[in-house]
Amino acid sequence: MTGAEVPSGLRYAKTHEWVRLEGTRATIGITAHAQGELTDIVFVDLPEVGRTVAAGSTLLTLESVKTVADVYAPGAGRVAEVNADLKAHPELVNQEPYGKGWLVRLELTGPLSAELMDADAYRRLTGG
Repeated sequence: MTGAEVPSGLRYAKTHEWVRLEGTRATIGITAHAQGELTDIVFVDLPEVGRTVAAGSTLLTLESVKTVADVYAPGAGRVAEVNADLKAHPELVNQEPYGKGWLVRLELTGPLSAELMDADAYRRLTGG
């Protein structure tokens, strides 16, 4: 995974989350750029399934060998699913940020943030 990898078909936040929208369900992860900046992820503090979140609020935190980082909700919703594999294997966020390293699935109760970008705009933001 290169730091410059930015798959098309996803939406991106300035705070380096990616979103895959399928109907009213949004799968959320962090970008390759973000995981590269954080370095090795050692713990993912996943939210409880069923928790409701407001758009822009902290959804969960990631702990790396370097720092602790918040991951923000791209829209209002209810946590429908969490990636339980990350409890035992937080390194999946580094190894496959757009695949097995996804974080949470939200059942949206409103629109996604209008500030989300397409892949080209995110590449420009990150210099990729």
